[in-house]
Amino acid sequence: MYRKTLLVGGMLAALVAPPVFADEAADVGKLMRGGQFAEALSKADAFLAQRPKDAQMRFLKGVILTEQNKTAEAIAIFAKLTEDFPDLPEPYNNLAVLYASSGQFDKARAALDMAIRTNPSYATAYENLGDVHARLASQAYDKALQLDSGNTAAKSKLTLLRTLAVGNTKPAPAPAKVAVAPTPAPAVAPAKPVEKPETKIAAVEKPQVKPAAKPEPVAKAEPVRDDERDDVLKVVNAWAKAWSSQDVKTYLSYYSNDFQAPGGQSRAAWADGRRARIVGKGEIDVKVESPHITVEGNTATAKFRQIYVSDKLTANSRKTLIFTKQGNKWQIRQERAGS
Repeated sequence: MYRKTLLVGGMLAALVAPPVFADEAADVGKLMRGGQFAEALSKADAFLAQRPKDAQMRFLKGVILTEQNKTAEAIAIFAKLTEDFPDLPEPYNNLAVLYASSGQFDKARAALDMAIRTNPSYATAYENLGDVHARLASQAYDKALQLDSGNTAAKSKLTLLRTLAVGNTKPAPAPAKVAVAPTPAPAVAPAKPVEKPETKIAAVEKPQVKPAAKPEPVAKAEPVRDDERDDVLKVVNAWAKAWSSQDVKTYLSYYSNDFQAPGGQSRAAWADGRRARIVGKGEIDVKVESPHITVEGNTATAKFRQIYVSDKLTANSRKTLIFTKQGNKWQIRQERAGS
């Protein structure tokens, strides 16, 4: 059931480190690729003795411990990362993999829910969550058959799950260049093909259709004016400025009342979470780089690179904001990271 889901590149591609630290991480990654996990761990520990809060090396240490089958220690590493960097989804995902490999499927499900809440477009976490639910379903069907061996429905469902190659797969090792490595493609055992039942469609008489009236000429759409794009860009920059100055009231005012909060949260609950993560968190600096704005009617899309710097974290990631025009005001209706 489980694919190679212990990711290294996903989170670390977003973390920005000076070249000397990136070289240290690359050296550790090289040792890991060569199977020299003891040497990699020693080098990681030496680095962390000087920079104990470095998220990148802590993440690598968790991967090394996993490769050494030191599950409890690896779980401790990733659990602490989720506490120190709650906005990063990958530590939650890796924590879930470790929980699942030790049969703690409820904990794995909770960790994956947090990964998805942190990044609603994190496809790997959704896939892993499906695998965890499949394992939980398998256990439930097994229990049903223990209580009632003649339950043919449960037996059929359990058989179907097993044709989908339910089983555990060892987490993937770290790629070579950790700081910029792409997310590895998950591998899965081929599932036994399931024969589709024949679907019969009832014949429908063709209705008599009257000739359509000659359509009225359609006016050509007016081209988007540069000043509309400029207006959207001004809002994006003002949004980043309010975030940087921790002016939460102004920051939240850029989000529409029907803003689609991640994870199915209400807007109020999402706003409370953002307020808790912004206010009193020391110095914050948010910059918008390489923006690309498109406008179609009352909808605008802003794609850009977001540079986030605080006293605890430096992150460089892609961000997409989708705006809707309400009156003369552009407001954020959707927000996506990594796209």
